[in-house]
Amino acid sequence: MATEVERDRDYALGEVRRQAAGCQNCPLWEIGTQTVFGVGPASAMLMLIGEAPGYQEDQQGMPFVGPAGRLLDDALAQAGIDREDIYVTNTVKHRPWVPGGRQGKNRPPKQNEINACRPWLEQELAIVRPQIVGCLGAIAAKWILGRDFKLSQQRGRWLSSDVAPHVLATIHPSYVLIQPSDSRDRCRNTFFADLRLIGQKLTELERRAA
Repeated sequence: MATEVERDRDYALGEVRRQAAGCQNCPLWEIGTQTVFGVGPASAMLMLIGEAPGYQEDQQGMPFVGPAGRLLDDALAQAGIDREDIYVTNTVKHRPWVPGGRQGKNRPPKQNEINACRPWLEQELAIVRPQIVGCLGAIAAKWILGRDFKLSQQRGRWLSSDVAPHVLATIHPSYVLIQPSDSRDRCRNTFFADLRLIGQKLTELERRAA
């Protein structure tokens, strides 16, 4: 049964989610179907932060429900992490995209779009107060660890930040999916190995808290 503190945090997160639903802080709201806010318990020990919603996320209003989300689910399962127990979100809450094909083409968010969404992620972090943050991709890693962070050199290392004592950055699952056949397995193995590190840390902290 949830404690009163947990209920208060769930309520606070719900209030922020309702406020974000009407966000017009940058032009992305004009081309997005809806705000895609984070999901998961407000008491989650682990928060995973990605880049921005894709087509399926934009349609369903949930983060990581498309092909990249399915790969993430596979990695979480292998790492022994129950997605229902963690908080999953993105640095940007509306889909950045350009015309092309049937669904449009995803594009990286611009810095002004990241800045416009910053208050929402700040509030998510302040309410959830995760012990572990997993950054999926360079954009999330730079948001958490600073602009000097280099994913190519610091991926898979445990670091710390003001928002969480344990931070690990890895590649974004969508990056795995766009790899040519000769490098896809290697990237997939890297991503899965990093998620196992996060799973090990989560198990360690849960045992300490028990």
